[in-house]
Amino acid sequence: MSTLQPIYDQLTAAGSPFELREEEVLGVRMPVFAARPRSLRELLVASAAHDDREFLVCGSRRRTYREHRERVGALARGLAERYAIGRGDRVAILAANGPEWIETFWAVTSLGGIVVAMNGWWVGDEIEHAIGDSDPKLIVVDRKRLARLPDSTRRRAIVEIESDFEALVGTPHPLAGVEIDEDDPACILYTSGTTGRAKGAVLSHRAFLASVALQTLNGAAMRIASGAPMPSSPPCTLLTTPLFHVSGLVAGVVMMLSVGAKVVLREGRFDPVDVMRLIDEEGVTSWSTTPTMVHRVVHHPEVDVYRLTSLANLGSGGSALSPELQEKIRKRLPQAGIGLGYGLTESGGIATINSGSDLAERPRSSGRAMPCVEVEVRDAKGSRVADGCEGEIHLRSPLVMLGYWNDEVATRESLSHDRWLRTGDIGRLEDGHLYIDSRARDLILRGGENVHPIEVEQAIESHPAVDEAAVLGVDHEELGQEVLAIVVPRSADAVDVDALRDWVAARIAAFKVPVHWVVRREPLPRNATGKLLKVGLVARESPRALL
Repeated sequence: MSTLQPIYDQLTAAGSPFELREEEVLGVRMPVFAARPRSLRELLVASAAHDDREFLVCGSRRRTYREHRERVGALARGLAERYAIGRGDRVAILAANGPEWIETFWAVTSLGGIVVAMNGWWVGDEIEHAIGDSDPKLIVVDRKRLARLPDSTRRRAIVEIESDFEALVGTPHPLAGVEIDEDDPACILYTSGTTGRAKGAVLSHRAFLASVALQTLNGAAMRIASGAPMPSSPPCTLLTTPLFHVSGLVAGVVMMLSVGAKVVLREGRFDPVDVMRLIDEEGVTSWSTTPTMVHRVVHHPEVDVYRLTSLANLGSGGSALSPELQEKIRKRLPQAGIGLGYGLTESGGIATINSGSDLAERPRSSGRAMPCVEVEVRDAKGSRVADGCEGEIHLRSPLVMLGYWNDEVATRESLSHDRWLRTGDIGRLEDGHLYIDSRARDLILRGGENVHPIEVEQAIESHPAVDEAAVLGVDHEELGQEVLAIVVPRSADAVDVDALRDWVAARIAAFKVPVHWVVRREPLPRNATGKLLKVGLVARESPRALL
């Protein structure tokens, strides 16, 4: 049994702060938190309890909870009056992390609208697809990404952050009352497409708030388990994960607002020295990050120059945190508790967690199911497999998405009638602990970002000189994996790899573009049905062919 399980049981019992009770969620009975807000707007209103505390720090800009709430109210009024944003309307955000991103999120959801969280690394075709799919009434975009907008999207209403945003906010204004149901959609988060196109996972207000409650519960349980006293000052989190990721948005912003934390935002590309400086100067107590980012910090030659002793909690997800890296973290940051988890956008984020003595004993496990989350491993026929046997991971909880936006077929394929989510991930349960054997079949996890090979293969094969391509992940100490492409040209003429790389970079985000390239003359190996056989493909190629 997990060392946290008895504490979870105590905290979720009847009459306890996190009491769980069974209710109907979208026609299916499942455990939910009894005392809960019914909308993100309620959570924002309740943040008035922290009015005099700092909420957002971004460069030289510092805003209190009161200032944030008043600006959100004023922005909501501007969105409603100038653009008629109301319940069910979509507003796309295409921007770097910043206060404006966060204020737009809260303003739109407070109006009952739906935020379309667009990947800030996307380029033209990717942006065009998401805009066409979600059909937003308004696009809020920063200047850098405005330049990437395809001509087809420019007929829509656009607010450029640098020039238009402050005028839209105007003067402070209280939030207007809007009727919102907890199962109303709040946000569309696009996931890398296994079929070549990103799909929009729709998360409800209920999903956001259930995730917040789970993470708050886990924090309380870990504090009790460790015997640590209640902190004397408000928590402070460092946000380095993009806000278009479920982890960055839910854990980094919504969760932190609910507990009165200070959120420190970084501007620009990831910089380990600047991260250490911010932890030192702002007294950061928690950092939810990726293995790549924490690897760069703990291996940095200046790691001992900065005071990092305030960092009490370090969370990681998105890809595996190796036992070796866990030990390096414990050596460099001995005061920081490590927590690992498993989840995906479609599951509303966190589903399992591994921390404390459980993590020390099972460092390769993704942990046990969180309270109110059900985990099953099933075979190809949909039947549960025995303990220790491999199969597809299925999840069910109040956090699970409503479905894929504008895609009933994909929704039916992923969500059963009784709300079980097929993750596509392969794993096994051993004594209640989940182990991930492969993420979504041949998914590549590069620096915490998902890269679906088929999307990259399609971009490569769209080049007139390419006959076929295979894309795989290759191990990398810092990033976890890098992207490798194996290309078969249409003719005997040599392929200009530099030109091909530029071709691909113009069609997909930079993190998806292959770093390594192999050109081969023989057709790629396929089975009798034409399916590409990738197993062992890299081993059969000459390492000298890598560019």
